[in-house]
Amino acid sequence: MGDHLEKGQHALLNEGDENEMEIFGYRTQGCKKALCLIGSIFSLGILPLVLYWRPAWHVWANCVPCSLQEADVVLLKTTDEFKIYSWKRVMWISLSALNRTSGLTPDHPLITDEEYIINRAIRKPDLKVRYIKVQKIRYVWNNLEGQFQKIGSLEDWLSSAKIHQKFGLGLTSEEQEIRRLICGPNAIDVEITPIWKLLIKEVLNPFYIFQLFSVCLWFSEDYKEYALAIILMSVISIALTVYDLRQQSVKLHHLVESHNSITVSVCERKAGVQDLESRLLVPGDLLILTGSRVQMPCDAILIDGSCVVDEGMLTGESIPVTKTPLSQTASSSPWKMQTEADPRRHVLFCGTEVIQARAAGSGSARAVVLQTGFNTAKGDLVRSILYPKPMNFKLYRDAIRFLLCLVGTATIGMIYTLCVYVLSGEPPEEVVRKALDVVTIAVPPALPAALTTGIIYAQRRLKKKGIFCISPQRINVCGQLNLVCFDKTGTLTRGGLDPWGVVPCDQNGFQAVHCFASGKAPPQGPLCAAMATCHSLILLDGAIQGDPLDLKMFEATKWEMTISGGDFHNKGMPADTTVVKPTDAVGQVPVEGLAILRQFPFSSALQRMTVIVQEMGGARLAFMKGAPERVASFCQPDTVPSSFSSELQIYTTQGFRVIALAYKKLESDCPATALMREKVESDLIFLGFLILENRLKEETKPVLEELISARIRTVMITGDNLQTAITVAKKSGMVSESQKIILVEANEATGSSSASISWKLVEEKKHIPFGNQDNYINIKEEVPDNGREGSYHFALSGKSFQVISQHFSSLLPKILINGTIFARMSPGQKSSLVEEFQKLDYFVGMCGDGANDCGALKMAHVGISLSEQEASVASPFTSKTPNIECVPHLIKEGRAALVTSFCMFKYMALYSMIQRQTAFQTTSFSSRISPSRLLLA
Repeated sequence: MGDHLEKGQHALLNEGDENEMEIFGYRTQGCKKALCLIGSIFSLGILPLVLYWRPAWHVWANCVPCSLQEADVVLLKTTDEFKIYSWKRVMWISLSALNRTSGLTPDHPLITDEEYIINRAIRKPDLKVRYIKVQKIRYVWNNLEGQFQKIGSLEDWLSSAKIHQKFGLGLTSEEQEIRRLICGPNAIDVEITPIWKLLIKEVLNPFYIFQLFSVCLWFSEDYKEYALAIILMSVISIALTVYDLRQQSVKLHHLVESHNSITVSVCERKAGVQDLESRLLVPGDLLILTGSRVQMPCDAILIDGSCVVDEGMLTGESIPVTKTPLSQTASSSPWKMQTEADPRRHVLFCGTEVIQARAAGSGSARAVVLQTGFNTAKGDLVRSILYPKPMNFKLYRDAIRFLLCLVGTATIGMIYTLCVYVLSGEPPEEVVRKALDVVTIAVPPALPAALTTGIIYAQRRLKKKGIFCISPQRINVCGQLNLVCFDKTGTLTRGGLDPWGVVPCDQNGFQAVHCFASGKAPPQGPLCAAMATCHSLILLDGAIQGDPLDLKMFEATKWEMTISGGDFHNKGMPADTTVVKPTDAVGQVPVEGLAILRQFPFSSALQRMTVIVQEMGGARLAFMKGAPERVASFCQPDTVPSSFSSELQIYTTQGFRVIALAYKKLESDCPATALMREKVESDLIFLGFLILENRLKEETKPVLEELISARIRTVMITGDNLQTAITVAKKSGMVSESQKIILVEANEATGSSSASISWKLVEEKKHIPFGNQDNYINIKEEVPDNGREGSYHFALSGKSFQVISQHFSSLLPKILINGTIFARMSPGQKSSLVEEFQKLDYFVGMCGDGANDCGALKMAHVGISLSEQEASVASPFTSKTPNIECVPHLIKEGRAALVTSFCMFKYMALYSMIQRQTAFQTTSFSSRISPSRLLLA
């Protein structure tokens, strides 16, 4: 469509993002608009209805192509497989009001500074801004770069030093006013759609328009009984659909309405700290964080102090997360690239709750507003619900083809009827009526009502089983599922991890296992101190809160937690610091207590966390915990036992979760806040393993056996250890005892060597390299007795999956055909894996507990959340019962709904053929006898 457009008339919006679109410039033409108006009158409203159904036709009929810079209308087309068109009017924002009140002129410093997108969007000298609004997001016209760009966020190119320098003291009132006018309010407004709007939108469906035409024709022929039956079915169907849509609109509105009425403290550069309504926040504002239990009304970068945040809205798990301030690195690279850790560790996300905010010194914790409105994390979640990804479902494609065939048949019948009646000398109005009657007979008007009614009843049956659905059309898709992906922790296994024991080590190697089943505390020393301090727990209202894993690890030490006061200061402890100390039940302990001075929080990318602590009146220590292989890489080689790998495998093969611990002494003269993470996490002394038990849920094995017996593939996608995932897959029945597991390992290119891939049988430890020149893996050579399909399973890590995707893309589909276990997968890799399975023509279901699974849940054909947290609202299905029993229930109901849909098509096709045959016979032998009378007979 855009091939004939000149340069400047066509561009990409959100290039590289998931919601990438093509954008075309058009200018409204008066004569074309007048012709459309005349056509609408003479067509009795049919033309505007067709243009409503086809947005691209509407633009082509009313406008002429032009450059995007001159366009007053833009046509948008998604770049995905669906190629969905929409159009938007280009609107203007005038800064003339600010010109009068603030003396804003085209040569004002705030306007001439072209460093920011906002200033590049201001047209001089009339001080106006062109913008479009697409899916709740504003895009302004960048005059310098000649393209529409998203507004409502700080620029990605800003360095950490620039953020501190430019926004560390807040914005001026003039800057706030300009940004407020251009970026719009900081609000996630979801209006409750009026019933009349929902009704009109539903009634304007092409099927219902055809029904209206059919019913009017039947009434003119005195065919009232069938017409009334169709009207009754349609009214019920429309009413049920509108009711469901209205309920969803109300729920979503109530979900976000509290976000828009929060009072916040903002520091203005000249006026100081002021209390503002959250709707008035703009990107760049400096927030002052005080107190506790504060809801974040925007995304913000923490630049001073520390915060403990409940991110249950994002992850589905109410586990406090510690946020650290963005350091003032001298580098000019973007702030997201200047930190080794996950940049999300510095960001307070909209919709999350700040449980505790602490200042670094005598002031307050401060954060710079990063994104507002629908640009925020919560806004993005709400937009994914308002504008879900369309389904490319074979049933609906076949339905359209089926109806097109019926329309073709009806056209032939109509021509035949016209010829017969004209030759027999019938009056013109009678000829037209009979010809149209053939069309209504061939194409069944009751089809949409029948299909909708069947889906709604299926939705109600699911509701009785505790499965809630926000996308009823996906119920039919459930009947086509042939592959289901499962998260492990909290989905296949129990959510909590129970400490099973510790394996200390010394210079002689690993010592005997200390089991917690005895009820005794672990041996006192650095290992116990690491368990007591290396965590993200906080003391809130006298109760210890935090990650359940950290909490159980701390409780196993039988130590207690408190906040340091004046008496602790006399012992060399900083005031208002978390202190842990042994209880009387522990007995004699070398240390009186430990103060946690600083945390380097855990991240899935780094696979570790580290804390700096100080003994009462003693030395400073650093403790680390994390993935065993990762922790060992930071330790002095001579402190890591030679039996490290074999000892680790003993526990992982039994399905245990293993965490390694290490420590070192630090120089006490250097402040904890000045220590760099790289320096702290080096030359550590390995302490041993903490063994945690993660049991299968009782429902897991029977459900997986049922799915496998129904020839539905089951796949595990987890962020846990690969060996642990393999063991859980065997215990759950996902992999049977007679089947082989082949571990696929891929390594990134380093130096002169190219990327490599190898594989080995897990049980037999056979290892065969895979060269770049090969194009297959000879499974039969190594598994001669089980060469049939499904006799082996591939297992690989997220790192290997990433390398294979980039360097061995032709091999990836062959691995996925038998890939069953995917471990150490990041949230982004989970989404990518689901998408790759879909490319292989699988109908993919994804079942997770909401923790890091939201992207995969949205990407899958059918996403099933086992969490009722806010993050799971984006999932089409949510189970009230937190186990995977809902999966077979959903598939069964989906198959039942699918069979109902097929039966409806068959019945309607047979009904149309019988009526069509009757109508043709009537036309041939008795043109005076009405086909409708014969039907009544």
